[in-house]
Amino acid sequence: MTRLASAVAMRAAAVLLGAGCLVWAALPAVHWGWAGFALTVAIAGVAAGGLRLALAAVPVPEDSYWPSPGVRVGRIFLEVVRQVPWEEGAVIGIVWLEGLHPSRPWHTAVLGTGLIAYLLIAHLAESDAPLATLRPQARVLGLGAALLALGAGAGMVPAAGPGAGSALLRLVAAGALIAAAGLVLPYVARRLPRWGGGDSVGIYNRS
Repeated sequence: MTRLASAVAMRAAAVLLGAGCLVWAALPAVHWGWAGFALTVAIAGVAAGGLRLALAAVPVPEDSYWPSPGVRVGRIFLEVVRQVPWEEGAVIGIVWLEGLHPSRPWHTAVLGTGLIAYLLIAHLAESDAPLATLRPQARVLGLGAALLALGAGAGMVPAAGPGAGSALLRLVAAGALIAAAGLVLPYVARRLPRWGGGDSVGIYNRS
């Protein structure tokens, strides 16, 4: 029962993080630059990702020589839900929405932290791995968060005008954000161990 409650809580946390990041990036609303399409992509990604997590324990109907139309439709539906990288699509839509707003470094830094947490929690929930799985990467994640904050802070420092100083600030901000992403995002694609039985499963094995 404790394991089931933990799995449900992890899945709920992933959906809430995705929805929170979506709202954070979408407000205030913008009405130019394909904003409606980006919002649709983000909503579809978060919703379908939550559906995939909810259906993770549903078995795929077994193959048979002549399956009924209902069985074939159910198999195709489960395969589509499980194979499409919905969370990654949601992140693209959310980042797109954030990019349509005027420059707001700290707002973007908070969003970046939320999106990284969203991807990590979603893949932990998918692989039934506990949160403690990330403990060996705690220092790297902390360093990435610090670099993200550094980039946001550098982006907020006002520049006196065009010139070497202004360019340097932009380079510091960009370099810090790229370094943070490079340090943290590779752990999203790690193969996380399945909790129990000593088995392991890749986080992208959605069949």
